[in-house]
Amino acid sequence: MSGAAILPAPSLVLASTSPRRRELLVRIGLEPARIAAPDIDETPLKSELPRAYVARLAESKARAVDRAADEVVLAGDTTVAVGRRILEKPADEADLRRMLGLLSGRRHHVYSGVCVVGADDRPHVRVADTVVAFKRLTPAEIDWYVASGEGMGKAGGYAIQGKAEMFVRFLSGSHSNVVGLPIFETRALLTSAGVPLG
Repeated sequence: MSGAAILPAPSLVLASTSPRRRELLVRIGLEPARIAAPDIDETPLKSELPRAYVARLAESKARAVDRAADEVVLAGDTTVAVGRRILEKPADEADLRRMLGLLSGRRHHVYSGVCVVGADDRPHVRVADTVVAFKRLTPAEIDWYVASGEGMGKAGGYAIQGKAEMFVRFLSGSHSNVVGLPIFETRALLTSAGVPLG
């Protein structure tokens, strides 16, 4: 009597061109078989709350990428929120200064939505929430950070894995979430989808 056929492990598709997300996956022993760039509108909906926003965008990104039958698509979206206010990527240096002013001396939330679509073709979404507090920033510190260029292209206008880490006086929750991909939630979703992990 022959046993059940052993199906090959699905290939992982990362629906993101973020080098930080790929680096975090590699850290847990996962190299995506391919990387795809989802093309979606990331504008928040009217009155949309940050947690709902990242969940919606993560699912939209996963859905925007073509998936073969033997592939699992992973997508993520991260935003910084001060209260109900969503801080997207700064439009220019003036916008970056505004964001750093909002973050100075206060706590904020970093939300990441993670979505996995696998063999069942259904989106499986989790949201991570990390609380971060910045020290009170002096005008000179804001000038220095803006001049570094690091904050451009980053949600909330900063990169915790870079120079901005020196501003963080408190963090509660997942550090990898603030970098751009919460590893605990991501690992759980990928395991459920049958992606082999070390």
